[in-house]
Amino acid sequence: MILRYAGKKTPATQDDRACERTTGRPFFAYVLRCSDLSYYVGHTDDLPKRLAEHPAGGKCAYTTARRPVQLVWSQEFSAREEAKDAEIRVKAWSRRKKEALIRGDTNGLRTAARKDWSSYRARKAHTDNPE
Repeated sequence: MILRYAGKKTPATQDDRACERTTGRPFFAYVLRCSDLSYYVGHTDDLPKRLAEHPAGGKCAYTTARRPVQLVWSQEFSAREEAKDAEIRVKAWSRRKKEALIRGDTNGLRTAARKDWSSYRARKAHTDNPE
């Protein structure tokens, strides 16, 4: 499942641009499933190294407390800004939408993106007409 870059066009520093041009290295957004079944979303320029750091503990308090962790989704980007934007967007998603992304379920992503108003309407009806 590929996320399209939809970020704001914030200007990168000269150092950022020079680093990306000279190394040509890819950047990654990724999702880990933790032992408590929660999800951790991050981005990095060295996915194998970062995946080794999470289980070792100490670098990330969230995953250190929820080991073991398992990589369930990742995507490569050509620029750090794109990977970071993907991380921020996915972090804001509901659990249902993250799970659709992990499954590669395009229809599930669309469905999860829609608000289910039925529970809201039921609560509203109950508060408008308390018995």
